Amino acid sequence: MEKNKSVYSFQCISDFIFPETDVCSSDLILIPGSDCPELAMRAAELYKSGLAPLILISGGYNPQIPDYPSESEFLSSVVLSKGVPSDAVILENKARNTFENAVLSWEIIDKQALKPKRCILVCKAYHSRRALLTYHARFPASIEFCVSTVEDYKKINKQNWFQKDIGIETVMTEVVKIGKYFNAEIKQM
Repeated sequence: MEKNKSVYSFQCISDFIFPETDVCSSDLILIPGSDCPELAMRAAELYKSGLAPLILISGGYNPQIPDYPSESEFLSSVVLSKGVPSDAVILENKARNTFENAVLSWEIIDKQALKPKRCILVCKAYHSRRALLTYHARFPASIEFCVSTVEDYKKINKQNWFQKDIGIETVMTEVVKIGKYFNAEIKQM
């Protein structure tokens, strides 16, 4: 294989998996469930910068964080410890995956009649495309999304994912999961 073609292939995967957007003033900060405290730290930073008045944290039970009944309660504890007031935090504590994070978060938003026009999605860098596609697919088309990413303990990002086995495995797993999430929907179009 030609070297240029190989580099181009990696760049296409990088550009697809790691979407980049500007983060601007929004109505709501969304965090899909995780045991990654960096997500909550970034959300608190965005909130304290005045970029959104509310943080909606999604996520159900996770055996990796046994001291908390849900990912949302774990992430909420981090957000609150960073100075975000409790009345600015909304919890969804049943979601088991990214699809349910989006669906159940929208149910809460709709039930509370929040009517956001723009949301900031805070997610792991390598999870950002799947999260963005999922939230786009499950929220009304009129809602605009900004993406703010963090690195978890794997330290995987757009510039280094292909340099170590863990990065390659993680990113290519995301590619497969995107196919699983949207295969049926694309066929229905």
